[in-house]
This record gives sequence, structure tokens and C-alpha cells, in this order.
Amino acid sequence: MLPTTTLQGLLALAAVASAHPVKPGGSDPISNLKAHIKNVVILVMENRSFDNILGGQKQKGLENPINSGPYCNPLNLTNPAAGHACSAANDFDSITNDPDHAIYGNNLQFYGTFTPDNSAIASGKLVATQKGFVQEQLRLYGSKVNQTTLAQQVMNYYTEKQVPVLTELVRNFVTFNHWHSAVPGPTNPNRIALVSGSSYGHGTNDATFKVKGFNQPSLFQSLTAGGHKWRNYHDPAGGTGPEASWFQSTYDAGREGDIVDLSQFFVDAKAGNLTSLSFLNPSCCGVGTTSMHPAGLVSAGEALIKQVYEALRAGPQWEETLFILTFDETGGFHDHVAPPLAPRPDALTYTAASTPGGGGPYTFNFDRLGGRIPTLLISPWVGKGVVEQRSANAAGEVVSYSATSILRTLGYLFDFAPYNPRVEWSPSFEHLVTSKCRNTPKTLPAATPFRA
Repeated sequence: MLPTTTLQGLLALAAVASAHPVKPGGSDPISNLKAHIKNVVILVMENRSFDNILGGQKQKGLENPINSGPYCNPLNLTNPAAGHACSAANDFDSITNDPDHAIYGNNLQFYGTFTPDNSAIASGKLVATQKGFVQEQLRLYGSKVNQTTLAQQVMNYYTEKQVPVLTELVRNFVTFNHWHSAVPGPTNPNRIALVSGSSYGHGTNDATFKVKGFNQPSLFQSLTAGGHKWRNYHDPAGGTGPEASWFQSTYDAGREGDIVDLSQFFVDAKAGNLTSLSFLNPSCCGVGTTSMHPAGLVSAGEALIKQVYEALRAGPQWEETLFILTFDETGGFHDHVAPPLAPRPDALTYTAASTPGGGGPYTFNFDRLGGRIPTLLISPWVGKGVVEQRSANAAGEVVSYSATSILRTLGYLFDFAPYNPRVEWSPSFEHLVTSKCRNTPKTLPAATPFRA
């Protein structure tokens, strides 16, 4: 029997969900989504920007270095005479010099300072220039590594031949041109925002991100309240998530048994036993891992994506599946698109007590998005080679997509209300699901190691 407080919470969620959310313009796209999509698979990779991973994709409509670049960064923001580095093809399969992706690091990369004026950003007077990536990489590793190599690490991009799995997916499914992480910061705050709409004031991978560390509603709790089954498939090598383990409600509802080894996903896909939601955690974050996080191989991440896709494609549930492939955050890799402003999900803030170089504290209000990240919709129910730009949200504002767009869309599919103003503001993507099932590739190209 569930504890009284948990039962009350679940009933409250169910009551809210009973009022079916309808997007302006009619419910037809939502009805179409619900008619064709019965199970959603989400694979969240690690720490790569759009311009980095998809920078060499030539698909029309993608705004990236190969189509609209190159883009350049100075080696020193205050000394133009020091030279500059520009985006170029032929990236590294693995790098050992992990770029800065702390909140203050993103500040320097986006705004040229560790402590930008928040009020100036909010008013539009201060706009990100995306010019500090090389300087920050040189600050971190310049005493040990050649500056040309360091600049290449954060500015270069992958060719279509280097990432053949992603290339085939871009050519055959939907790629978002303007999709941003929820937080301009590291992994765990972004991962919890993806499944619950907010990082709840957390700006680092702190100790709270452990078993039962959070009590707020999540995607897992909403599905449980609505009578939907889910499984969180977790690589036993560890490194990311499992996100369902972070919420007390998972254990209150007796659902801890639905956090299982990633190997079980392939068994379930083959047998047709996938639940309403399959949430997949790759391994992270060093040699031999599969998330694309430095120092793991990008080709190893591609091999995992290929394995997941082909398991779904060969399984009996393919024609009722929506596979969402995304990343948690940019990982300090360059992207030329300035992160937009966004509503605060709640009144919480995060303060870094100090910043590099003896700098003072910095407080972040969670009122803007993180960098642009690769995200694809993969299904026989989406168009072939589609590039999605910005879209109207429920209020009719044309804005960028972000991690919380997943919650907004799944709220329509599984009948739960937005958790907070950020989720409510986020554009959904049910309109990208068509009314016709089409043929899709049975297999993807092999992922092979390349430039070390």
C-alpha cells in the first residue's frame, strides 16, 4: 500500500491530468499523436553541441559550419592580435581535455565573462556572442597542450563520413535546428530538468543527485499516476542517471524494479515488451564508454545509437514508436547560436561561491536556456529529411525548442499538465507526427573509429 502522502500526490496529479490539454488551433495533431504513438523511447547522450556533432551535415535548412560557416573565436578575448581559430572539418574521435561546462564556464564562452550582468541579459542589452570557447579551453589546458590542438578540440566539427549513423538519421528523419539544453551548465541539472522541468536550484553535479534525492513531480511519477508503465534502462557501467532513482516517488510507488540494466532494453524491444516510456542511460564518462562524453569515443556513441535504432526497427512495436535522440548539454563545445531567454521554472537560484581567477560569486536565475544541442525525432510516423526550425508554443509565441519540449509533448500524449512556467512555455512537437506510416531503413551504417 502506498504512503498516504504519496497517494494524495498521485491522485492530485491524476486530477490535473483529467483536464486534457489542448493546443491552440485544435486538437487534431494531439489526437493524431495519441492514435499512432503508443511507446516513446528517449536516449540522452552526453556533452556535445549542435555545431560540433552535426556541424558537417549538409542537409538543407541546418544552420551549421558546413552550410553557413565558418565561425571563429579569438584566442584571447581582450587581445585580438593574438589571433583566432575557426571551425573546420575533421574532428577527433576522442579528446582527453574535457571543455568547461560549468555555469560560469558557459558564461565565459557565451558572454566573454564569468560573471555577466544578469539584468542586462534579461533586458536584451547584453547578448551572447559565443566568442569565448577557445580562450576558456586555453585557460584550462594551455600549460600542457598545444594551443592549435586545444582550439581544434572545441571549434572543429564532424564530417558526414565520420558520423555515418547520425548522417543517415538526419537524412531519414526529423532534426531540430533550434533545440537548446534547459540549463547553461553541467550534466545532472540538465538531466533532471529534462524529466521534471527544473533543476530545482542545482547548478552542479552535487551529492543530491543520488538515490531518492528529490521529491518533486517527474515524468516517471506522472506516468505512474496515469496508469502507464515505464522502464529506466541504465548501463551498469554507470555515469549518467538513472534519473528515476533520483525521485522518492519512484520508491514510494514500488517502481524501483523498473530501473533495469540497459541490456534488458534489447530483450524487451525484440519481444515487443516495451512500456509506454523507455528512458535509456548510456555509460559515461571515460575511455570505453558510450555517451560521446570526452574521453569516450564518438564512434562508440554512434555504435550504441545504431544498436538502439536497429533493435526498435526490427521489433514488433516499431510502427507505434517515437524514438527521441537528444543530448543533455553542449559540454563546452562551440556553437554559434546564442542561447535565448526563457521563463524561470520556479523562484530558485544557484550561486557559485567563487569564479576562476579569484572572481567573486555569481548567481544564476535560470531565466535563459543553455547551448544548442542535437535532437532528432525518429519514427515511421515522421517525415523524411525534415529540418524543424523554431515553433509556436501554446501562447502563440514562436520560440526555440528545448529539453522541456519533451515534457510539453508527452503531457499531451499521456495526459498530464505542465509542471511549471518553463514547461508551459516550451513548444511541443506533436505536429511533426504525420498521419501516414512510411518505410524506413532497416539498418544504419557501421560506426567505425577514426582520427584519434
